[in-house]
Amino acid sequence: MTDRLELRAYGKINLGLDVVRKREDGYHEVRMIMQTVNLYDRITMERVQEAGIRTETNLSYVPDGEGNLAYRAAKLLMEEYGLTDGVNIKIRKFIPVAAGMAGGSTDAAAVLVGMNRLFRLGLSKRELMERGVKLGADVPYCILRGTALSEGIGEILTELPPAPKCSLVLAKPQISVSTKAVYGKLRVSELSPTKHPDIDGMVEAIRRKDLDGIISRLGNVLETVTVPEHPEIAAIKELMLENGADGTLMSGSGPTVFGIFKAPESAGKAYRALKAAQDGRLARQVYLTGFFNARQPETKNQEGEG
Repeated sequence: MTDRLELRAYGKINLGLDVVRKREDGYHEVRMIMQTVNLYDRITMERVQEAGIRTETNLSYVPDGEGNLAYRAAKLLMEEYGLTDGVNIKIRKFIPVAAGMAGGSTDAAAVLVGMNRLFRLGLSKRELMERGVKLGADVPYCILRGTALSEGIGEILTELPPAPKCSLVLAKPQISVSTKAVYGKLRVSELSPTKHPDIDGMVEAIRRKDLDGIISRLGNVLETVTVPEHPEIAAIKELMLENGADGTLMSGSGPTVFGIFKAPESAGKAYRALKAAQDGRLARQVYLTGFFNARQPETKNQEGEG
């Protein structure tokens, strides 16, 4: 009987993010290309006889208890199934917080998977995804992982073939961004057609394993809100391009920027340049990594993991 699990909660980037319209209920309809990356939080879960949910993180500014989406994920299944045993959840964060990489959503997704295994609930991946959407639009995707087209408010997912292998540099500046605030400032009807990324073309490029086609179609309408307010995002993109990036983009609502590199040596050069820029003040967290592919062996976090 397994009473303890160690899980990896992988982050994501958006290779393409388009907002189609704002609905009457206040939600925005989106079309996004989601991609899991090899940067993850480590989650330890332990089933205990003492009732209740206890969460603990390694970052003082990440809330415990009800304020943590991982806590609410455990609570959702406990209440649905009337579970009487308790669970201890320890989260070691590596994914930047409030950074457009679904850090909270992927922790919640991992906890749903962990609860299913620890308490032998017998739920399928699809059934877990159906419950995950109650916690947040990105949670079902974080359960699915890989490369996917996301539509609706983010809950309608179409699996795509794995994106071609490449090197990635991720850099988060010393700011945090509220997703709700960014969407609140977005004026979809005022965007020019050129601001909308070619999502259909991106899907076809992924199916053809055409990395150049993917790079040429990188686009995120939320950059129109976040970048003007935070010029350091543009500065990071420029530094990546100067050091050999084949394409750059802000992920989600920001502020994390990623660069795609066909040449690993260029990725290493850009990584070092960002670490050195303004003595690390331009980007507080920098990672050298790649796309996550569930069909390949898992790899270690580039930074902070032994």
